[in-house]
Amino acid sequence: MSGPFAGKSGVVLGVANERSIAWNIARVLHEQGARLALNYQGERLADQVTALARQVDALCLSCDLTDDDQIDHFFRQVAGAFDGRLDFLVHSVAFAQREDLTGRFVNTSREGFRIALDVSVFTLLSASRRAFPLLRAAGGGAILTLSYFGAEKVIPNYNVMGVAKAALEATVRYLAHDLGPEAIRVNALSAGPIKTLASRAIGQFGDMISTAAAKSPMKRNIEPEEVAQAAAFLLSDAARGITGEVTHVDCGYNIMGF
Repeated sequence: MSGPFAGKSGVVLGVANERSIAWNIARVLHEQGARLALNYQGERLADQVTALARQVDALCLSCDLTDDDQIDHFFRQVAGAFDGRLDFLVHSVAFAQREDLTGRFVNTSREGFRIALDVSVFTLLSASRRAFPLLRAAGGGAILTLSYFGAEKVIPNYNVMGVAKAALEATVRYLAHDLGPEAIRVNALSAGPIKTLASRAIGQFGDMISTAAAKSPMKRNIEPEEVAQAAAFLLSDAARGITGEVTHVDCGYNIMGF
């Protein structure tokens, strides 16, 4: 297969269904020539993600990213399938308890805070640690995670997830500094609101969608395909001089003050 990712291999974490940002990224990368490995968490998602993986000829493996033993096993299998080398890692993983995504932020529980930071932030660090030797073996590569504007400004009901995304963006910068000497770039893509399985849990998500469309300079919402194309650019050699950045793909919503 020809394309900018011909001969390149990578992992895409976080595909849940056909609406997932991760799935759209995987599809575009496949179209551009990449070999892929996907994960799914638990039997509930196994059939759905496996069916999607077949569409892009991807390796599809079970991996709960909150379980270190499963992460180790996943990356050992990836290393075996891809000759001990990786060119990129995509992290599109986030979760907070539904009760922490509605109502008052001040009522966030200790356990809810821990879960949001563990799943949404630490999983990037833990996956990057396992991917690091494989990326280094390929002579360098790219890591990309998905953020949202709630990391920078208050979005009502986004609550603890906004705190998690802020921590995620800081993690990107620290990883970029740490891995840069090995020619491994680390970036975040801050996408506008998109209807996904995860976004359903956010209180008044419909208001986020309508407000973004009304106030963005382009007077519309972002499409998953546009996010996926931007992700492919940041993972490609065309972006080889970009690291530690948060790139907004939100029809310009983030530039507006009123």
